Parts: sequence; C-alpha cells; structure tokens
Amino acid sequence: MKNKIILLAEDNPDDVKLTLRALKKSNILNEVVVVEDGVEALDYLFGTGKFAGRDTGELPQVVLLDLKMPKMDGLQVLQRVRADNRTKLMPVVVLTTSSEDKDRIESYKLGANSYIRKPVDFNQFAEAVRQLGLYWLVLNEGP
Repeated sequence: MKNKIILLAEDNPDDVKLTLRALKKSNILNEVVVVEDGVEALDYLFGTGKFAGRDTGELPQVVLLDLKMPKMDGLQVLQRVRADNRTKLMPVVVLTTSSEDKDRIESYKLGANSYIRKPVDFNQFAEAVRQLGLYWLVLNEGP
C-alpha cells in the first residue's frame, strides 16, 4: 500500500507547527509535505518548479489548504486543481481562519470537499485535526 501523503499548504509557520504537532499528538504518522504558498502547492501537485521530476502519479491522500496565502491564494489553487483531470477528484479540505461566508461558499462552489475553520484553542484544533485524519486517511475511500 502506498504511503498516504498529506499536502499542507500553509504560509504561517506557527500554524504549520500547530498542525504537525496536532497530527503527531493524534498518532497520524503519514508523511506531510509542507508548501508555503499557492504556487508551490501547484508545483508539488504537477511536478513543476522546485518539484520538477517528482512522480506526479503519487498524489496526496488529502490536501489541507489555507485560503490566505501569498503568490496565489487557496481559492485560485482549488480552481486549478479542479480544472485538471489528474487532480480533479483529489480530496481538498480548506483549513482556514476565515469565517467569511463568501470564502466558505466560494470554496464549495470551486469543489472543496470540506471547509474547516481553525479553532483558536490548541486542544480544539488538535481534536479537529484528529478527526480530519481519521476520516480522510482511514475511513474515506478515495477515487
């Protein structure tokens, strides 16, 4: 069975640390590839830029996508992911601090599988990440 990779697209180093810590606390030991902006996320998925030559046949089991990122925001990434036959069915979970209705609605319009607002409290955040991991890495059967 292939390693179930998690792609974490997050520009805030503190949120990256919290997410990795929450995954570890939940005994989710999958490889996590961290990218810092939308362009890097697409480079990883499509094997371009600094990820040129990567085996693009091995897609992440799930993408955890922040919306507010430099170079290209999460909504633009989501739009590109859904427009490409190679990635259009890949699970994408928007994991963001945004509580704006327009961001949530637009995320779903563009094909997000889930929209989760990051809790401020670490224990609540760790529980949200645990449930995310359980569902997307264990229970969910991908395409």
